[in-house]
Amino acid sequence: MNQGILFLVGMDSKLHNPMYFFLGNLSVLDISSITVTLHKTLAIFLTGNKTLSFPGCITQVYFFMALECTELLILAAMSLDRYAAICNPLHYPMIMNPRTCAFLASVCWVLGFIEVIPHAVITNNLSCYTSNEINHFFCDVLPLMKISCSDTSLLKLWIVTEGVFVSGVVPLVTTLVPYIFIIRAILKVRSTSGRQKAFYTCSSHVTLVIVLYLTLYCLYLTPSSENTLDSHKLFSLFNTAAVPILNPLIYSLKNKDVKSAVKRQLHYLYCKMIYPLTLNFKKCEKHIES
Repeated sequence: MNQGILFLVGMDSKLHNPMYFFLGNLSVLDISSITVTLHKTLAIFLTGNKTLSFPGCITQVYFFMALECTELLILAAMSLDRYAAICNPLHYPMIMNPRTCAFLASVCWVLGFIEVIPHAVITNNLSCYTSNEINHFFCDVLPLMKISCSDTSLLKLWIVTEGVFVSGVVPLVTTLVPYIFIIRAILKVRSTSGRQKAFYTCSSHVTLVIVLYLTLYCLYLTPSSENTLDSHKLFSLFNTAAVPILNPLIYSLKNKDVKSAVKRQLHYLYCKMIYPLTLNFKKCEKHIES
């Protein structure tokens, strides 16, 4: 599904706008997240080899957290894009020009991969473990802390201060604040159809935000007495396998532009296969563009 979104955004000129540029970034993140977390699970299933080196485990921890943080920042950038589109429609092309979009996306990727370096470093410094088996399907911070006999107070403090407030609260606030202004702008629209169109434009993004933040809350902010390893594995599986599939589904099922792009590309392939002659193919191309 994510590969399909990337294909549509790349091939269909009508999707070459900021909204789908950020959606393409989100698809890249989802593909990368699945690759990082589930590739070893697939290898175990195929080969039966359950071993993973400690450096490989820490590398998996780092990339998983970096991709999660980057995804939260990309969602915040998408919120700013929706704010510009709804609250400043006349200046939207100038505000969200290609250079601005590329800058925002670059900042999200760079910050996402930089801010989790201390997590990986502190986790790497946990030298004592009661077992060499992790009760999880990939290397994550909490399962490693469960089997560590080293002092994990610094890591717990860092997770709460930087992990929750900086990596979580700041992107969440940056995502929610623009929607306060968006709702105010929508309520000023007199026509019912205009309001519905504006709400429809934001509905897919809001759904993605709710799904991702609820999943992360269940993973990392539930009380330790309730957050057993079994429940952690369940939410982790949902986060790493289901959420990346839900993201493109939410956008494709609730978005007329994506549906139209799918029809255009299918029609294009149909024309190319059925009408191999240049003259007829050009006629078919004109029909697609119309």
